[in-house]
Amino acid sequence: MTSIPADQYVTDTSTDITEYWIDLFLGIKGNEYFCDIDDDYIRDRFNLTGLAQEVSHLSLLVDLITDAIDMDNDDRSDENRKNTEHDARVLYGLIHARYILTLRGLTKMFDKFRTGDFGFCPRVNCELHPLLPVGLSDQPRVASVKLYCAKCEDFYNPKSNRHAVVDGAYFGRSFPAMFLLNYQQAIPVHSKQTYVPRLFGFKLHEYSKLDRWRQLQRLKLEDRLRKDNVEIDDVQGGFETSKKESQGP
Repeated sequence: MTSIPADQYVTDTSTDITEYWIDLFLGIKGNEYFCDIDDDYIRDRFNLTGLAQEVSHLSLLVDLITDAIDMDNDDRSDENRKNTEHDARVLYGLIHARYILTLRGLTKMFDKFRTGDFGFCPRVNCELHPLLPVGLSDQPRVASVKLYCAKCEDFYNPKSNRHAVVDGAYFGRSFPAMFLLNYQQAIPVHSKQTYVPRLFGFKLHEYSKLDRWRQLQRLKLEDRLRKDNVEIDDVQGGFETSKKESQGP
């Protein structure tokens, strides 16, 4: 968000300032996963392509989100104003899914990732690795937001109920991949450790077979990666992968 112009301050008191729609939206409990979208991005019609099919009165909603109009001074009924506010939140979420794939949006989400705003992986071997929000569908009203761990490469449900009801389409399926492509320093060392239940120190038979199967699959994967010129480097705590540079003629 841009800084507040001096003429936007309320002069009646020294503490009150104009309340912006996006600031109010981000302040709602349950919306902590969202970042603030630049007004210029929201006003650019190219970025809104296809969204008129998802919400009614697109221009009105854009004006509301960017504070071009004030709903408090609107003559609509309370019911209409409530519906308009709901549609504005839906539109913001759908725009958000596109915005966080841009360089500016990725930067803001990286800041939230570093501070653990999305939570941490509950898997012990992941050692509290920060999570990333992801949608299981790009279509709204299909599935709620999930959290992706790049270390164990698995999905988790948010701990809080208020986060569990957020639509996954507001983050989309592509966000984690785009995020890790742009911030390779966020790609973690993959752990080789797996838990195998034991009884008095002895591996349980079925779990022992499962562990051997996992190890076999890991070896097969390593063979495929090496054939694709991907280097597998053993490091402290696990392994890292990197693409081999092509040799010149």
